[in-house]
Amino acid sequence: MRIGELADQFGLGTHVLRHWETMGLLTPATRVNGRRQYTRDHVIRVMTIIRAKGGGMSLDQIGDVLSATGKAERRALLQRHHADLERRLAEITTSKRLIEHLMECGAEDFTQCPDYRRMVETAVGLSDCVGNS
Repeated sequence: MRIGELADQFGLGTHVLRHWETMGLLTPATRVNGRRQYTRDHVIRVMTIIRAKGGGMSLDQIGDVLSATGKAERRALLQRHHADLERRLAEITTSKRLIEHLMECGAEDFTQCPDYRRMVETAVGLSDCVGNS
């Protein structure tokens, strides 16, 4: 398939694929009559890059994973990223709970709502503190 077809398949601009080629994330396509021709392997690679980006990896991090020289190196890189994802998921879950409470909270000033305050204090580790400030 040509560059435009590959880009369209993923809703990308052709400049994105060219950029990824320049960065070494995507192997250059074979040229036929001066035009890039991409294969099924390129489709898999593009999807891998898109999923990794969706998971919060930078292009440099993706490049490190794709160019890892062995399974152990790749695994170590991915374990670090996985730990970061777990931390971010916990933060997102806490934020989601707070927002869900606020959508249902009947308090005029939600910052004074006892349930909201308890949730926030727990989230930031203040649950053992004494007194109000």
